[in-house]
Amino acid sequence: MRLSDLYILLVEPSKMQRHVIEKHLRGLGVASIKSCDTGEEALELMAADPPDLVISTLYLAGISGAKLLTQMRTDPRLRDMAFVLISSETQFRYLDPIKQAGATAVLPKPFSDAQLATALKTTLHNIEPEEGARMRDPELLKVLVVDDSPLARKFIRKVLSGLGISHFVEASDCAEALQKLADDYFDLVVTDFNMPNVNGQELTEQIRSNSSQRSVPIMMVTSEESESRLSAVQQAGVSAICDKPFASDHVKQLLDSLLAEA
Repeated sequence: MRLSDLYILLVEPSKMQRHVIEKHLRGLGVASIKSCDTGEEALELMAADPPDLVISTLYLAGISGAKLLTQMRTDPRLRDMAFVLISSETQFRYLDPIKQAGATAVLPKPFSDAQLATALKTTLHNIEPEEGARMRDPELLKVLVVDDSPLARKFIRKVLSGLGISHFVEASDCAEALQKLADDYFDLVVTDFNMPNVNGQELTEQIRSNSSQRSVPIMMVTSEESESRLSAVQQAGVSAICDKPFASDHVKQLLDSLLAEA
């Protein structure tokens, strides 16, 4: 599948902003774009003619972009559809729920062509992974995915599956993850940072100090932006930190490096 094959639904109430975004999309080779003003109209259009990707702003009349994504993720017909948010909003409390719900990308407003191209490339990879994107011997890997959000775990599995990995075990919290590690052997642990009760940093510390698999590579997937918290996570012993949402090619580079070292 190529960029020219993508069918995109753009949800943006501003005619000027729609024109700007469409211009960027067409400049990257996207030919099929449909636009609408509201989240309610977007849901109707998705049901009638499902797009490959929904691009939305955060603030809409009626339901917001965050609510739109939530409704998509609870609808069996729409829950696997790619979603990209474009917003000038920077506050963590507004953006984190969108990242946790499995957004393909969150782009700033204004965005660059490179940022948009990366989001579109990730969408294409999730729909139809390129053969060259697969890792070496991925079928041999056993991965423990730790996240309190089922949607986030599903998105992580989807990206890793595109790299050829197929053997996953899931845990919804630290206690369950530690039990899984005690019962089985894993080649990689992928964990979220922000989890209730015991967060990803504390899970990493427990794995490194008390687990029978103290040297297992740990990749932290997080929407956290605090430098002090991320520094503490690194000191706890994570092998790599990856932004949420993440691009598949970036994840592949990290995993190639981590697993080569392991």
